[in-house]
Amino acid sequence: MNVNELLSPSLLVYPKLIEQNLDAMIRVAGSPARLRPHCKTHKMREVVAMQLARGITRHKCATLMEAEMLAECGVKDILLAYNVVGPNIARVVRLLERWPDVKFACTGDYLPAVQRLGAAVHAIGRTVEVLLDVDVGMHRTGTAPGAQAIELYREFAKIPGIKPGGLHAYDGHNHQLELADRRTAAREVWRIASGLRDELEKNDLTVPRIVCGGTPTFPAFAEIDDPAIELSPGTIVLHDTGYGGNFPDLPFVPAAKLLTRVISRPAPDRLTLDLGHKAVAADPPAGRRVFFPDLPDAKAVLHNEEHLVLETPLASRYQPGDVLLAIPTHICPTCALHKEAYAVEGNEVVGTWKVASRDRV
Repeated sequence: MNVNELLSPSLLVYPKLIEQNLDAMIRVAGSPARLRPHCKTHKMREVVAMQLARGITRHKCATLMEAEMLAECGVKDILLAYNVVGPNIARVVRLLERWPDVKFACTGDYLPAVQRLGAAVHAIGRTVEVLLDVDVGMHRTGTAPGAQAIELYREFAKIPGIKPGGLHAYDGHNHQLELADRRTAAREVWRIASGLRDELEKNDLTVPRIVCGGTPTFPAFAEIDDPAIELSPGTIVLHDTGYGGNFPDLPFVPAAKLLTRVISRPAPDRLTLDLGHKAVAADPPAGRRVFFPDLPDAKAVLHNEEHLVLETPLASRYQPGDVLLAIPTHICPTCALHKEAYAVEGNEVVGTWKVASRDRV
């Protein structure tokens, strides 16, 4: 209704659809207590508040700014799923000092770094849980399961200021299109992680949790009945056409869009929009970064920093200044490109949500 008041390009979020996705996430998990959702997709306080209101008390993040946002929202159990090194060790100390009632954990796979973190934390009389980051096939971070992983976890237990907090087993490499194939892949990850857990416990080492599963394999891990599991999907809160197109079995809907305007019609079959790759994630291949519900057959033929050129036989329907809505292929980095989002209910903007933890520092 008030679209003419909105600048473009801009990010729109739909609270009712976000709530729908959160409720579906809980149904798939079976209980809020099984969840540790990742905030890296939305980075917004309002979404965290919705999760807390639904009894989701444990949360996951990828940056210390996200950890601070979660703590500001009243989250008392925060996992930084990132290995803490360098000056970030001092930032962890400041976080612990600022929020002494927050249970804070992080991941680790390198003993000297965890020892330095332990020394800094022990110096202020605090303890941090460190989850062993296990490489379950993605080969990005983590320790291969086996004797070396057991020894590393044992060493964690000896460090003042450090408490072994379990295992982190992220399987971001599993993007099989068929649910049955993803289920098989998730079961293999679980075999690796739970097998390592069993070996650690045989060595009298406590493994309180196994954090596993991104969005594609979330339903598969949710089927596993083990009290140690903490499910950590993230993208599904806002969802996008990337996961929506590849995994139609997921019961989630896009809850964010991009508002853009036509700025030129350089040819009879072309529209130029102000939706450059400074406003939408450019990590999907060129030509596949956004989907226009009103122009489903439009072909993106040129994408620059401030321009997106579409080729469509429907170009004559639009004039410079006209508005189009687009659903991003990859919502997570798209959110980080915007300082704020317009919250839409019905056909009206009802508020502005700050993308509170988009910065690194």
